[in-house]
Amino acid sequence: MSKDTAHTGTDRVLYPELQATVTQLRASENDIPLERLALLGEAAAYVAAELQRNGKARLIFICTHNSRRSHISQLWAQAAAFAFGLTGVETYSGGTEATAFHPNAIAALAGCGFRIDKEAGGVNPRFAVHYCDDGPAVTAWSKRYDDDANPAREFAAVMTCSDADEACPFVPGAAARFPIRYEDPKRSDGSGSESEVYGASCREIGREMVALMALVTRQRDADG
Repeated sequence: MSKDTAHTGTDRVLYPELQATVTQLRASENDIPLERLALLGEAAAYVAAELQRNGKARLIFICTHNSRRSHISQLWAQAAAFAFGLTGVETYSGGTEATAFHPNAIAALAGCGFRIDKEAGGVNPRFAVHYCDDGPAVTAWSKRYDDDANPAREFAAVMTCSDADEACPFVPGAAARFPIRYEDPKRSDGSGSESEVYGASCREIGREMVALMALVTRQRDADG
């Protein structure tokens, strides 16, 4: 591991398949455009400051339906925080409306090494998402960003789509707001190229969430 991937006080590691994906994503970090790195740097500065202030930093990833990009971002951010030993980082997701965690997004995450089990059925199923053997699972389902399962204050709102960003010019309770938007892989639904498009989207988001947590680690080490 490089200096900024060392664990702090834990011997827990990501699943091998997921760690292999993270290693590949880190190798392509230079492909992230400078303007995107600047956005990630702003979010990283917030996370690092919150961790230093009270040992906790909470992020809610928001898109319109909480079905694809916001879930992918939340789960990658949580796994990346774990990989870097950032134990105080808590990630959540929500939409301006609730629908369901989309099967294509679930398949893309599984293809990157996450292990996902359905906990409950219905029109809006709940899933247990795992990224390591002995860490807690993330319970994922579609919900509004102001759902009781999400923090109501002292969090940063990360807007992952332009529609949600424009529909929510003000997110109640948010201490900060970061527009880190991604193109919707929904455009491929029914085209026969879903696996390719969702896979690419999942890896793009993963690369940036891993880069974000790497930046947090570097800033923490510099401040320390």
